[in-house]
Formats: sequence, C-alpha cells, structure tokens
Amino acid sequence: MMSKPKVTIHDIAERLNITASTVSRALNDNPRISDVTKKAVLKAAKQLNYQPNNIAAALRNGKSHIIGVIVPTADRTFFSSVVRGIEEIANKLNYKVIICQSYDDYEKEVQTIDALLSARVDGIIASIGKNTENFKHYKRAQEKGVPLVLFDRTTEALDASQIVIDDYFGAYKVVEHLIQQGCTRIAHFTSPKKVSVFKERFRGYTDALRDNNIPFDEQLVVSSNLQLEDGRKSMEQLLQLKDIPDAVFSASDYGAMGAMQILKERKIKIPEEIALAGFSNDPFTSFTDPPLTSVDQLSITMGKVTAQIFFEHLNSAGSNNFSQKIVLKPEIIFRESTLRKQEK
Repeated sequence: MMSKPKVTIHDIAERLNITASTVSRALNDNPRISDVTKKAVLKAAKQLNYQPNNIAAALRNGKSHIIGVIVPTADRTFFSSVVRGIEEIANKLNYKVIICQSYDDYEKEVQTIDALLSARVDGIIASIGKNTENFKHYKRAQEKGVPLVLFDRTTEALDASQIVIDDYFGAYKVVEHLIQQGCTRIAHFTSPKKVSVFKERFRGYTDALRDNNIPFDEQLVVSSNLQLEDGRKSMEQLLQLKDIPDAVFSASDYGAMGAMQILKERKIKIPEEIALAGFSNDPFTSFTDPPLTSVDQLSITMGKVTAQIFFEHLNSAGSNNFSQKIVLKPEIIFRESTLRKQEK
C-alpha cells in the first residue's frame, strides 16, 4: 500500500481558500493574522493531520525550537531526572527536547552529534560518555555556532559551560563519615578516572584518608563499570585479601548494591563488619536492607540549572564566546548501612 502524501500548508490554504503565506503566519501566531483565521487554520491543520516540517522551518527562521540532549543512558534515575529538570524549563519556553543515548560508546556519540546537527537543533546539552577521549565532534558543533552546555560528565578540553556537583566534596564527606564511624580500612569502587566525576570522587577519597592519617592502600581500590554485577565481582575480589576492608565507598549506588548482595550471601554483617556507602542516592537506596548511605546529586536541580544556562547562551549574542562552570553542593544522606554508632 502506498503511503499518503504528506500534508503541507498549501493543502490547508486550498481548503480554506487563502494563501499559503497566510497559513504559515497563522501557524506561527503572527499578530497580523486575525484570531478567526488562526482558529480556522488550526482546525483545518488538525483535521488534515498536518505535521510541521521543523527542519524547513529552521532553515527559514534560523530556529527549530528543539534542543538535543545526549545522555550515556536514559534508564538511570540520575540522567532521567536531569532530563526532567531540563524539560521543565524548556517546555515553559516552548522548546522541545530530543533525548539521545550514547551508551558510553564513542562512535555512537559522534553519530548522535551528526544527527542532531542535521536536524538543525538550536543547541546541544550533553553528558560525555566514559569512553570519549576525542572531542572533535563537539568542537564541530561549536564551530557551526551551535551552543553547547555540558553537565555531570564534563571535560576541560572543551570551552563550554559546565554544570556539575562537587564530586570531591561528596566523596570526601562520605569517607570522613566512615572514619568517624570507626572504619580504618576503607575500600573504593571507581571507574576509568579520565571521566571527571570519577576522578574527583577518587581524589576526595584519597584526601580524606590522608587528612585523617590513614595510609592509602592500592589493593583497596577496584576499577570497573560500576554496574550491579561489577559491584559483586569487586566485593568478591576484596574478600580474597589477607586483610579485608571494614568499609566500602562506591562511586555509584549500583556498585554498592552489588557489594551488599555478596555480603548478605556471605552473612557478613552490615555495617558492623563492613560498612557500605554509595553515590547518587538512587531511589532504591532507601529500600535496601539495610538502607544505603549515599550522596544526593540533586539531579532535577542540575537539570533546571543546565537548561537556564543553556538559554542564557542561546539568547546572548555570540553564545559560544563565553563559558562558565557552576558547581552544586551535594547532600550526604546518612542511612543504616554506615551508622555503626547510630549518629545522624
């Protein structure tokens, strides 16, 4: 079966016996067009199932009113909440959001940038994938005059505004809390430290140990992708050491959850024998047994601030000629997985 030809403004104009230019102005809410005509055009457009050609509109007007948002994965609560915050601001300004996932794959990220540029988006908001070390695709977007704002996973290799939380502060405070609870052999689950967030969380971990006169032990640091299964494997690796840790600080809640599963299977008491803390404050952390201490990344707030900074760029002349870095202060959520002394 052949598909029906796409409805155009000319079809609407023919039905109403008016010019195509009048239809175009009515659809764009031009004040020169009467309310009666606008209502008639909108009604006809709905009846004919008219779908505007955003790319054509962008070519004519210079704006598509679409923002491309790139996240490593949309099924993580943190990223979906950031997108929600972005959309809350964007929708109020009559902008739509296209959500793209890179899956931490460099080639996929490059292809996504190309697709968004072809779609004539008005700008790009992105969280960089773990495996991205070359940023030419982002620079290409900037060279085309497309505003770029980075959040969470950022890089100093790009002259772009960044919205992050203070990962160093969050990690430092969690490790300091573990020490205050009597822990002296604290392990750390990390991920490739070329990614800014993991680099800063690792730095917070090591500085907290140093400032409390606890020697750094490389055997206690395990690097992985920080997913649930990674947490399980990392915990099993630590339990094979001659001197096992008395606490684990994971740079992700999923890694901590995997560790918790292994400890419960081995009937190792949490937090009495090994305390556990994560990072992100994913919703499940309050429902684990015991509930998991974690760092709240203020995801919705981050999304709203990211969108606000993006629109500042978009609405300013020479939007790529300045950049700023905004650092949000995270909140530590203390729960039973670390509270040996039951101090809150």
